[in-house]
Amino acid sequence: MTTDTLAKKPLIEGLTDGAINLEWPERYISIAAGVKISLSGIKNIFSSPFTSILKVGAGGYLITRGLTGHCELYTQLGKNSTEPVNVNIRSSFTINKPRQEVYEFWRKLDNLPKFMKHLESVEVLDSQRSHWVLKLPVNVTTVSWDAEIVNDEPGYAIGWSSLPGSTIDNAGKVQFKDAEDGSGTLVEVVISYTPPAGGVGTALGHVLNPLFKKMVDEDVRNFKQYMDIESSENTLAGTSAGKPHAHSAIL
Repeated sequence: MTTDTLAKKPLIEGLTDGAINLEWPERYISIAAGVKISLSGIKNIFSSPFTSILKVGAGGYLITRGLTGHCELYTQLGKNSTEPVNVNIRSSFTINKPRQEVYEFWRKLDNLPKFMKHLESVEVLDSQRSHWVLKLPVNVTTVSWDAEIVNDEPGYAIGWSSLPGSTIDNAGKVQFKDAEDGSGTLVEVVISYTPPAGGVGTALGHVLNPLFKKMVDEDVRNFKQYMDIESSENTLAGTSAGKPHAHSAIL
């Protein structure tokens, strides 16, 4: 039996009607741990009966969990298969600024946390690599990873991807196009987050989807608002800078 087959079916047919939501390495560990705990309980059944009964019960649960490939806790967390839980965001909007200016702002990746509130920080390490720190909803914890620019078309597109071994696989692409009416820039954004497999990944996936998806989508759209506000502040600053000169002329 291949590991792929093992991940998709129970070892004993008919043992459970629950969905297979455990990958094969986790099932193997459950069986091994269950056997060890059960044997420990049986060995001390007379000297410590109460503790031994608890151990046998826990061991039996782990063995069943591994044999069936089904974890009820994971089901309650929303994981009903062995497929990874992905968060994919697609968005497009028009910004009333020249395409090159919009590109240059986004290309400086440490600008992203200014409007993406789900990001704690993005530290630019060099021309290609950067270090990202993600805030999970309700600020329960942070997760970090390193990413690199995989596509850079100055003025037109930016693509990035997390480096191998990251806790959360992250990839994104932003395209910048001249608006059809010539009044600004059409920005098209695609961002994807994929948590790792296993228990940690299940918990992260549950947090990331759908609450996190909504948060990231709003953050992406905040880019338009942020750029509009920045434009207004620059206009006001320019107006204020001209006031002393106008005042002097009146005098």
